[in-house]
Amino acid sequence: MIRCEALGARLGQREVLQRVTLDLDARTIAVIGDNGSGKSTFARLVAGLVRPSAGALRVLGLDPQRDAAELRRRVALVLSNPDAQIVMPTVADDVALSLRPERLPHEVRDGRVAAALRRFGLEDLADRPSHDLSGGQKQLLALCGAFVREPHLVIADEPTAFLDARNARLVVDHLLADTGHALLVITHDLALARRCERAVLFAEGRVVASGASAEVVDAYAAAVAC
Repeated sequence: MIRCEALGARLGQREVLQRVTLDLDARTIAVIGDNGSGKSTFARLVAGLVRPSAGALRVLGLDPQRDAAELRRRVALVLSNPDAQIVMPTVADDVALSLRPERLPHEVRDGRVAAALRRFGLEDLADRPSHDLSGGQKQLLALCGAFVREPHLVIADEPTAFLDARNARLVVDHLLADTGHALLVITHDLALARRCERAVLFAEGRVVASGASAEVVDAYAAAVAC
């Protein structure tokens, strides 16, 4: 799903990723590490939002820079702050916006929007102003807008960072459910990371561990506790 070799990235004059080499083919992958370790920059490289300064990267067999349009069609991004993703006045309108590039017939579009709203428990809020929702409802709306596109890969950057325990569990269950998508989740939530099939640990811009999630997470937790 994601392959990179000697991948590097710079933000201004600062080198934030150095010689990252990975071959990730699990369906669910957690990326963990301290703040500033390079996790979010790696996610943005995979999403095609940051240009590499060195090395090679393939995502779903695509070059994120050369094949940017096709990658955008197949990948959905979910951020920690849903207000950064919600732009339309009502819940249903915001979900429908995600389908605009597909130029679907109205009845097909409306059917997919209705099905997505039901899936995320938002059908009774379809006509509610988007920004009147609670924080948990907003994150579910952001997920709904991502999944209505039927992406091949979902990249979630700290999707539970501002949620209470109940809403965090709802969001995590939706992300991990096997609906035909792969998941790359950047998280400080080690319980979420353990539920993924594989984990990658970053430190100071480098990969320091990669493998079965339980092993990588346990090693990181032990190191943090020291």
